[in-house]
Amino acid sequence: MANSNTVSHSTKLGPVERAAAIEALKSKELDVLVVGGGIVGAGSALDAVTRGLSTGILEARDWSSGTSSRSSKLVHGGIRYLEQLDFRLVREALIERGLLLQRIAPHLVKPVRFLYPLNRPLFERLYIGAGMLLYDVFSYTGGRHPGVPHHRHLLKRQVQRAIPSLRNNAFVGGITYYDAQVDDARYNMSVVRTASSYGAHAASRVRVEGFLKVGQRVVGVKAHDLQTGERFDVRAKQVVNATGVWTDDTQAMVGERGQFKVRASKGIHLLVPRDRFQSTMGLLLRTEKSVLFVIPWGRHWIIGTTDTDWNLDKAHPAATAADIDYLLEHVNKILAVPLTRDDVEGVYAGLRPLLAGESDQTSKLSREHLVAHSVPGLVVIAGGKWTTYRVMAKDAIDAAADALDGKVPASTTDNIALLGAEGYQAAWNKRTKIARAFGVHTARIEHLLNRYGVLTDELLDLIRTRPELADPLPGADDYIGAEVVYAASHEGALHLDDVLARRTRISIESWDRGVSAAPVAAQLMAEVLDWDQERTDHEVAVYLERVAAERASQEQPDDESADRIRLEAPEIVAP
Repeated sequence: MANSNTVSHSTKLGPVERAAAIEALKSKELDVLVVGGGIVGAGSALDAVTRGLSTGILEARDWSSGTSSRSSKLVHGGIRYLEQLDFRLVREALIERGLLLQRIAPHLVKPVRFLYPLNRPLFERLYIGAGMLLYDVFSYTGGRHPGVPHHRHLLKRQVQRAIPSLRNNAFVGGITYYDAQVDDARYNMSVVRTASSYGAHAASRVRVEGFLKVGQRVVGVKAHDLQTGERFDVRAKQVVNATGVWTDDTQAMVGERGQFKVRASKGIHLLVPRDRFQSTMGLLLRTEKSVLFVIPWGRHWIIGTTDTDWNLDKAHPAATAADIDYLLEHVNKILAVPLTRDDVEGVYAGLRPLLAGESDQTSKLSREHLVAHSVPGLVVIAGGKWTTYRVMAKDAIDAAADALDGKVPASTTDNIALLGAEGYQAAWNKRTKIARAFGVHTARIEHLLNRYGVLTDELLDLIRTRPELADPLPGADDYIGAEVVYAASHEGALHLDDVLARRTRISIESWDRGVSAAPVAAQLMAEVLDWDQERTDHEVAVYLERVAAERASQEQPDDESADRIRLEAPEIVAP
């Protein structure tokens, strides 16, 4: 690790760096401590540390193990919010979309094209077209090019050529538009790692079990390292509660009633192989409750999402048979050859942290975010949507900064690229030469560049030393052994599930949900993390039980049954 007096710290987020971070957290008072390692917490840590504040961030599980790894993988303005007249939210999200695409993470955030099929020839084309035009206009209001093309109107025959698998009577034409997509978990981890490189002290698998108080003022937290069992205090001038759907639970530890409530809404997604229907673009479909996306995702389509209330276990929301059937029923309304349950290779469920209001339907609750200084020394940030995480983080740290002594610089994260972003385009232009030098297919280098950016060099160094690490993992041909080793040594992965579910997306992309890859990946991790054979076998066994429990829960008719079965799988670390 670099000397603590240098401008930046190590770009690694491995076991050594985690231990050093915990020692630092125990030994000094921080300006800001962030609780919660989802995208908003990660963004808050990056915002704080790049203002020159001494910063720490703690996460009870793995980075992005909750909501932030289970989204629709979209960076979007939220076109459905135009119909709700929430123009401010749409404009803000579209400006952030352009920033992520072009400045902050061009290696991770990519344009994606969608078709909105039209069912009525005139009125619907005018109505939806006006919304798409407004969407385009808003995307320019941030002072830079949006980074994606404008919307376009298509005739019926043009739609048929672009998407031959649509039922002929399911549309009379269409409108195409662009948004962007991202591997949400990888992006989240990259934000944490970038914050660490600027000097933030980051530690996952450390649970906050209470708050330190002097009178009514919060002055830190009581922490529990779930890896070692050690308990310790972390002192901070300001604590930021960025725990998403756990916000109410975290606030209860303070002993004060929160100023607002967060309600969890469950959304599930299906992955089906790309060859199950032919299309050159994604789909946006209207349902009776909301909208449904069909999103291109490598060798798959992601189909989602549902929007239902969830009051059960927050760590492991479970998809039910009814949820899966709901999505298949709606997408099959427009497909010439219907999808069946046998076509579904992956399923995942996540919870949206919505600000509770008067509406009984979660689809109508606010996607706005709120910041509150609920008690002195404690800032709470809640609500919002993935795309606007940077704005949410800025607002949270603005509130913390207002309570600190002295003048704190303004946020700079609108101009700070994530690790791997700087020089990405130049590396992309050289991808064929790089592939030739390492004797691999160009597609393999493209895969790495779109996951690691210029940090791909670090994986290629591993392969240069150990050529066998260029071999694909069993049952997951898109991923190679070097990615597993790198996840453990550089990306903060402490358990097998961290790698198969979040550093890679093998758990939802592979036909067997990672069962074949698990033993090989565990053995590669063991070399980095010094696991003995007993520990390695245990990691595999726990992962296999997780997969079995998820598969069984997806056969259940209701949330309660699915939740009960999903919870039968043991935790790798006690929750």
